[in-house]
Amino acid sequence: MLSVNELRAEIARRGETVKSVSCKMGMDRATFYRKMRGVSDFTRAEIQKLVYILGLSNTAAMKIFFADDVA
Repeated sequence: MLSVNELRAEIARRGETVKSVSCKMGMDRATFYRKMRGVSDFTRAEIQKLVYILGLSNTAAMKIFFADDVA
């Protein structure tokens, strides 16, 4: 399950905004928010792109995208 709080924290730590990250991904901001809320899921390709954009370690990526509990 996606840890929205961890994802938001990483975005902020990198000095980014949801708007800037969604733009870098080539994704509409509303779509990005829907994925963050769990209305739809991030695809593997989207997760890989987010990992690259945010410079996440494997540990951080696992904590965000494969969290045990839901935010």
